[in-house]
Amino acid sequence: MSSARLYGGKVLVAGATGKTGQWVVKRLMHYGIPVKVFSRERHKALQLFGSSVECATGRIQSSAEVANAVKGCDAVICALGSSSYSGESSPGEVDRDGVKRLVDEASRAGVRHFGLVSSMAVTRWYHPLNLFAGVLLKKWEAEEHLREIFSRDGRSYTIVRPGGLKDGEPLQHRLHLDIGDKLWSGWINRADVAELLVLSLWLERAKNKTFEVINDGDELQTGLERYYDALG
Repeated sequence: MSSARLYGGKVLVAGATGKTGQWVVKRLMHYGIPVKVFSRERHKALQLFGSSVECATGRIQSSAEVANAVKGCDAVICALGSSSYSGESSPGEVDRDGVKRLVDEASRAGVRHFGLVSSMAVTRWYHPLNLFAGVLLKKWEAEEHLREIFSRDGRSYTIVRPGGLKDGEPLQHRLHLDIGDKLWSGWINRADVAELLVLSLWLERAKNKTFEVINDGDELQTGLERYYDALG
């Protein structure tokens, strides 16, 4: 099947210069899907991706800059992540408010599908990761907002809650998917998280799903589409 038949729209990648975001861009390019990246560091984005992608420069804290980024896009894949306890890179500013702002502006711009990288254990307030400025609680609030906005009016969402993120090529491991935030530990390659979100662009059975995912052993995969079948 040709990439044009798989998905014909343009995809905005937020957090594109982060480790997971870079893999999202790579997998979109693998399928020949037009990419627009949103980054506050234009020079870094151009160094990473060259002229093969469109680049929108801006800050996730600016509604106007976010609105400009989503303009002309049919889908968004968000791989934003906080990196400090306080300030503009904190969980409150990025994982909650930044994602919410992106959801709202994407909805206003007519974006039809929104994919989000969240986290395993996001509903567990007592998890040790919440010692980092309540990061899981902030991600949960963003998830709830996305579900509310993109589950109506012909829009859709896919929320992936990965375990600990590792580097490595995609399609090298069996995966274990679950729903209900039942998993406590585990690891997964960033590349496979990216692949699952890219597949959600055209797989109907991936629409309006929230799920956790971790590796379940070494085994070369021909594709990850089949894992969505287990979600019902």
